[in-house]
Amino acid sequence: MNALQFQKKLLSIQDNMMNFALMLTSNREDAQDLLQDTTLKVLGNQDKFVDNVNFKGWVLTVMRNIFINDYHKAVRAQTVIDQNIDVYNVDVLNDSGFDSPDGSYQIQEISQAINTLNEEMKVPFSMYLSGYKYNEIADKLDIPLGTVKSRIFFARQELQKQLKDFYHS
Repeated sequence: MNALQFQKKLLSIQDNMMNFALMLTSNREDAQDLLQDTTLKVLGNQDKFVDNVNFKGWVLTVMRNIFINDYHKAVRAQTVIDQNIDVYNVDVLNDSGFDSPDGSYQIQEISQAINTLNEEMKVPFSMYLSGYKYNEIADKLDIPLGTVKSRIFFARQELQKQLKDFYHS
């Protein structure tokens, strides 16, 4: 595929990209920023596209990865941790909205649900919540990337079952 065909193909899926960006961000301005970032990234990496790969799937995967990386950067930028404390037992900050008795109960309920997970699921899931990326978890635990992803997926499913009343209140 030559450069002109590539650009035409990219332009032809802009509506799909915008819809996906809106689904990820839930905000039109953020979605437009994500669309623009993705378009620039795709154009800059045109040489990495393989002709027999699903173009739209490839572009939307690039968009999803940009969104996830930006989210993780934002979370890390907002996280301030005192180096003298145990990172696994960080107190919830007072301005987090969880300082009410109800909020404290919800945090306790969620923490208890996480603690009921078996170690195989709890460790990767807790690391993921702490901001580690899938590949970092796989490296630290010395397990395959696919195993990390499936354990986190199953941990989420289990927590959703345990906390179903929490979401419907």
